[in-house]
Amino acid sequence: MSKGKAVENRTEELLAPIAEENGVEIYDVEYLKEGSDWYLRAYIDKPEGVNIQDCENVSRALSDKLDEVDFIDDAYILEVSSPGLGRTLKKDKHLEKSLGEEVELRLYKPRDKQKEFTGILKSFDADSVIIETEEEEKVFARSEIALIRLAFDF
Repeated sequence: MSKGKAVENRTEELLAPIAEENGVEIYDVEYLKEGSDWYLRAYIDKPEGVNIQDCENVSRALSDKLDEVDFIDDAYILEVSSPGLGRTLKKDKHLEKSLGEEVELRLYKPRDKQKEFTGILKSFDADSVIIETEEEEKVFARSEIALIRLAFDF
């Protein structure tokens, strides 16, 4: 397991009781290096959407817990936020909640000279994702998908 994955998993374990106490769910945890800085990002959510107070409360409690347990060797910046409008659908639980929603899907390699597709998320399994575009239903292997996120219209 990569260092990043190990930090993400351990952080998620520490965050679980904090999220529950604050009435939010963990959407995702990321530990990644951007430039010379390491970022530990926790994305939280709840049905009516999270507000700044939720983020502050969770951030303060998580920061204290991380200081107490002190398992991350690098200096890092902690950020707690909502996954936002164009949220990335990384996990099966994200896809499950988004069935019937409009999604944007980006491929690693072009298919029919196109890398980006938009459509309604119809179904998915361990190997594939099916979306309904304006023309037809399209099946994509999960291994060829670089990114799936909720589409948002303004």
